[in-house]
Amino acid sequence: MIIVMQLNAQEQQIAAVIERIREAGLKEHVSRGAELVIIGAIGDEDRINQAAFEVLPGVERVSRVTKQYKMVSRATHPSGMQFKVRGVMVGGEQVQVFAGVHSLASTDNLQALASAAQAAGSRLLWSRIERAGYSPYEFHTPEFDGLASLRDVARRNGMPFAAEVSDVQALDILLAHDVDVIQLGAQSMQNRALLRELGRLNKPVILRRGLAAAVTDWLLAAEAIAAGGNHHIVLCEQGSRGVLDVATISMVKRETYLPVFVDVSHASAKSWMVPHLALAAVASGADGLMVDVHSSSSSVADYGDQSLALPQFEQVMASLRAALPALGRAI
Repeated sequence: MIIVMQLNAQEQQIAAVIERIREAGLKEHVSRGAELVIIGAIGDEDRINQAAFEVLPGVERVSRVTKQYKMVSRATHPSGMQFKVRGVMVGGEQVQVFAGVHSLASTDNLQALASAAQAAGSRLLWSRIERAGYSPYEFHTPEFDGLASLRDVARRNGMPFAAEVSDVQALDILLAHDVDVIQLGAQSMQNRALLRELGRLNKPVILRRGLAAAVTDWLLAAEAIAAGGNHHIVLCEQGSRGVLDVATISMVKRETYLPVFVDVSHASAKSWMVPHLALAAVASGADGLMVDVHSSSSSVADYGDQSLALPQFEQVMASLRAALPALGRAI
């Protein structure tokens, strides 16, 4: 850990920092410059409370040398992780595409969607199942009403499926329906109780990045799941309604061995942007994409402006199939 003292810090303030380092069982290394004093704490950083040093008189800033997310760090698994979900490989050279709907307001066209998406090259199916909306006047669906339909369509087509969970109590319902992948929404990224429960399960988890969450916080949320024993975690960058941070995709791929997906529909906010962001995401290293698809205009009940019609989805898949060999990957 590196402690940078304020300009012209007093000697007694420096001595107090050194004493606190020694109390933690670490050794200090003091570097005195013309204006600043920098103190290095040598030893196990986890024995030091960073916040306790930040409030000491005379301290300008404190930074860690080692990463807090040790279990999901790329250093523990340099080649990256691959795992199968009902025979479908996640991670590695093959880019997977989750096709689905943001809510199951209608399940009449779900079978048509699954069949066409699968024919286009998608091997996984998803839905959010329930969306309460940000306003009490927005569209919402009864909780879990479409889960059985989603499971039945997925099984009929031999496709693994994912559904979202928002609280601990709902986990039993998803497990009772034999969900293949549990998706954690952006608003639940820091729900520590839910993260701990997901860590105890033998189910892959899609962990969406919270709104404005730092990469470190996102990886620490993944660490909380991994600490429970579940390392089958997929990180999902979802952007922010018209903005996709492609730099984060490359950064996270460097920092962790976990597969990284991108929700290009949520990031685009408009369906015409999806093809462009899909190519940008895979070019930045994404291992998979999540795409909103609808089989007819009557099946679009929520977030329809970002959903692709089936012919559009087929074109996106064709574009990916043409571009990915240049990156050494395939659909």
